[in-house]
Amino acid sequence: MAHPIDPVNLKPIPPLQDSYSYHSKLPDSVDGQIKDSDEGWIMGIDEAGRGRPMVYAAAYCPMSFKDTLEGMGFDDSKALSADTRQSLWQSFDDNIELCYSSTSLSPQAISAGMLRRIPINLNRQAEDATVGLIQSAVDRGINIKECFVDALGPAPQWQARLTAIFPQIKFTVCPKADSLFKIVGAASIVAKVTRDRYVHEWVDPEDVLPNGSIPNSKKRKAEDLEIDDEDELIKQPINRGSGYPSDPKTQAFLKESIDPIFGYKGIVRFSWATIKVLLDKNGVNCKWIDDDSQPSASSYFNPDNDNAKPKIWKDLGVSGVGEL
Repeated sequence: MAHPIDPVNLKPIPPLQDSYSYHSKLPDSVDGQIKDSDEGWIMGIDEAGRGRPMVYAAAYCPMSFKDTLEGMGFDDSKALSADTRQSLWQSFDDNIELCYSSTSLSPQAISAGMLRRIPINLNRQAEDATVGLIQSAVDRGINIKECFVDALGPAPQWQARLTAIFPQIKFTVCPKADSLFKIVGAASIVAKVTRDRYVHEWVDPEDVLPNGSIPNSKKRKAEDLEIDDEDELIKQPINRGSGYPSDPKTQAFLKESIDPIFGYKGIVRFSWATIKVLLDKNGVNCKWIDDDSQPSASSYFNPDNDNAKPKIWKDLGVSGVGEL
């Protein structure tokens, strides 16, 4: 998706209903294609989150910028403070040679893949995102010579697969790559900041008004916030926590916001094991009319041997009253 500005830099951030990829501007580019295609570049790839949403990011720069990159302070984003991450995020704007791409996978898209008849698991979706980031850089004319990737599963197998897909690139895949290689640390910053902004400033698509306006916060009753004046309504941002199941704030949000019939809004992916447990415990059981005794759903709607009427007609008490 082509954006003049990274969506997470907009105020407010647009609702994330569909997965998308963003690519920052290239230095000395013409119509999106880089001029000096002979100059070698390095790339690093890392991710943040496992579903609400999941963000994969690639940072890349010319090899001539590598010495400058080493002194910029990039590291594993989880080991850095929020202020430091924000400062390093700004460095992408301050240094035209340092570029990035990000792929944000929406909770709905992840669930749709995992709940298919033939599921596409989270690791496979992550692999596809990684390959897509590299392919996008190649398509833009960037001459990637080396690519460093934070390990996704068994490192040797993943490195061999990437090498087979992109034989012109030298790959290094290993655990803790964001701490070992500055270019992966830079990708880690992009992934972490992007995901954090979506988590903490999330706009529920279900709350977008008919005129297209986006509410900045959710009105909550005073008693829910333990305020003395019960008649007072105030605007208070919803605290969803970090999005990880071990976070008490995330646990509280999931318990408070469940709907016994519809479950959750779009920010929560229904393929998450934590959600399945909560829905089984607190949700209303649904009995489908086409029970397990039917050999297939189609047979339920097809005429049977009893007066050539579909079984669903008999179960619902439907009868013909004439012809049109």
